[in-house]
Amino acid sequence: MAKRLYALGRWAARRRSRVLMMWVLLLAVAAGLGTALGGKATTEFSVPGVESQQAQDLLKEKFPQAAGGTARVVFAAPGGANLSGEKERGAIAATLKEVAAVPGVINVTDPAKTGALSKDGTIGYADALFGEPANNVPQSAKDRLDDALDPAKKAGLEVELGGTVSTPPAEVGGPAEVVGVVVAFVVLALALSSLVAAGLPLVTALVGVGVGVLTVQFLSRFIEMTNTATVLALMIGLAVGIDYALFIVSRHREQLADPEQDVPDSIARATATAGSAVTFAGVTVVIALAALATTGIPFLTVMGLAAAGTVLLAVLVALTLVPALLGFLGERLRPKNARPGANSPQTRTPGREHKPGSWGLAWGRLMTRFPIPVLVVSVLGLLALALPAAGLRLGLPSNETQPAASTQHKSYQLLSKGFGPGFNATLAVVVDGTRIPAAQRRTAVKEVADTVGKDPDIATVAPARVTEDGAITVLGVVPKTGPDDQRTTDLVHRLRDHAVSPVTDAGGTAYVAGATAAGIDVSAKLSSALPLFVTIIVVLALLLLMLAFRSVLVPLKAVLGFLLSIAAGIGTVVWVFQDGHLTGLFQVAAAAPIACFVPVLLIGVLFGLAMDYEVFLVSRMREHFHHHRDARAAVEHGVERSGRVVTAAALIMAAVFGGFIFNHDPTVKTIGFALTVGVLIDAFVVRLTIVPAVLTLLGRHAWALPTWLDRAVPNVDIEGDSLPPRHADHRTAPVAAEPVGAGKD
Repeated sequence: MAKRLYALGRWAARRRSRVLMMWVLLLAVAAGLGTALGGKATTEFSVPGVESQQAQDLLKEKFPQAAGGTARVVFAAPGGANLSGEKERGAIAATLKEVAAVPGVINVTDPAKTGALSKDGTIGYADALFGEPANNVPQSAKDRLDDALDPAKKAGLEVELGGTVSTPPAEVGGPAEVVGVVVAFVVLALALSSLVAAGLPLVTALVGVGVGVLTVQFLSRFIEMTNTATVLALMIGLAVGIDYALFIVSRHREQLADPEQDVPDSIARATATAGSAVTFAGVTVVIALAALATTGIPFLTVMGLAAAGTVLLAVLVALTLVPALLGFLGERLRPKNARPGANSPQTRTPGREHKPGSWGLAWGRLMTRFPIPVLVVSVLGLLALALPAAGLRLGLPSNETQPAASTQHKSYQLLSKGFGPGFNATLAVVVDGTRIPAAQRRTAVKEVADTVGKDPDIATVAPARVTEDGAITVLGVVPKTGPDDQRTTDLVHRLRDHAVSPVTDAGGTAYVAGATAAGIDVSAKLSSALPLFVTIIVVLALLLLMLAFRSVLVPLKAVLGFLLSIAAGIGTVVWVFQDGHLTGLFQVAAAAPIACFVPVLLIGVLFGLAMDYEVFLVSRMREHFHHHRDARAAVEHGVERSGRVVTAAALIMAAVFGGFIFNHDPTVKTIGFALTVGVLIDAFVVRLTIVPAVLTLLGRHAWALPTWLDRAVPNVDIEGDSLPPRHADHRTAPVAAEPVGAGKD
């Protein structure tokens, strides 16, 4: 591998103009397709095969009026008044008239006629039903809907919007994300000791992310994907794009610290060595994200593949565009103290390599001197962070978790106050009586309604809505408990097991559906798919790391460390977002179950990122052991050489991910927090602390591979043993087809 990447890096440096133009052209094409022909992302999470989705599909086909998007207009009277006053009734009537005129609205309920008023008369609601699914309602109609609320607002009423139509899309590009990128640049400048070198990873990462995200935007025209997919692709692509370029640029700068090091050879050698680590790490991330397809959940599969495609682009950028730009910069990236004339001939030692900062060596020696105490304290600390994960509850995002100042959150709170917490957990019992004789349908539905109404956890059962032919019936069911309450989950299972039996006994089919039921179904689907997903990536890690390091114990240690990172990361997420700690600091509107796909995404993404640091750190250790056969010195050397870069890479990722913590979208906020905490834990506690301690205790055994396995495992050479001697090209071959200079081309 190293030899091929060496040739690729040298070719890219020689043909740097062509490589640059190729990426500029690719970015321009992606920009044109993504902006002019881009599709529309959805805010819905559909999962084929689960009961709630089967009911939704049935309604779309045979009862579209019940499957359309809904805007719930919530009215609240000012203090000391109620909604039954003449002024308030007039304002509500005028508002509903405006709402009915919104394009796409086919029906509007009146709270005065439907009885949709709280017992004290201070809170009421009206439902505006659209003739098409919420995702197809145009933004122009949503804007008209906002304007339609003006009569009630002018009358002094509080008016808020809920329902599926009002769900806001995830958006990026706010001040917090920009601050994250600025922090990343500062970290790069400190790590590389050069503003020019610091700017290069940012530029290349933006190119890769631009191509990836714009392509995803274009593909959304043909493939249904949630808006979270684009945000995830941006988040992951930007972070790994900066890190991968950092690995190669830092290795190049380290080599150029030798005054005799030839620039083209250094570019090629950095691409071969650090590029091998980038390739292994990138492929690991891609496969881990693509493995999300094993969950059998389409929206999660699309999210994983979108992010995987962006990571693959980041690898290609690091192996081609980065060497090309290094070729343009030429001698500018050589450290000042290594440039010709920086030192007198008497004080310069030919061939002497620059040593990284002494803190890395000091840290490595501390880990090797006290491995057992370090290991015990670190593992116990991670287990303590992981404890809250035992109480993990999964669900789908609801209006309760929207920002506290948003109309969606306010409408949720008003409805809970006026009608009880279960009102926001409304279920729908959908009866398909197509196979039931027409004369028996009404009786079967009545028996179901009576059985449901007698359940102690049911507050009310709304009047049935029936198709014209009487074949499909929808019963609205309001539980006494909220959507995130365990009693509501138990209620859904109880209704499915017993309450709908009169319909099934008569030959029909009944479903318990609605947003709350959908969240329960998706969570159950993910829980059942999780063991297979974790097994796939664990086996993947063992095989790839065995291939990279020709060792059995090193992959086992890496996997165990990864599992510790995951447990601690999930535990921290549960402690903040589910248990409600530090909600003010992170602007969390309400404590609630974790979005059901967040743990799976965290496992897939963090696995790949953890392998980044593992490969980059341990490859330097193995390289030293391979040449000197001193296990303890190899550990210290690896931390000394790679500690600074791994630290910078982790801080950069944390800065990028951390910017998304303050995004208004609760799902993006949770993902950003989970990845930020996960990366920091894995880099600083596992890779830079536990890994050196464990490898010190294992000694030479860490690098052992049974003879029969050694013969079976191919040698991929990520250390660069197959490369020509340093400076050989400089002495015996032409430097390049076009000279590598100080930026001229």
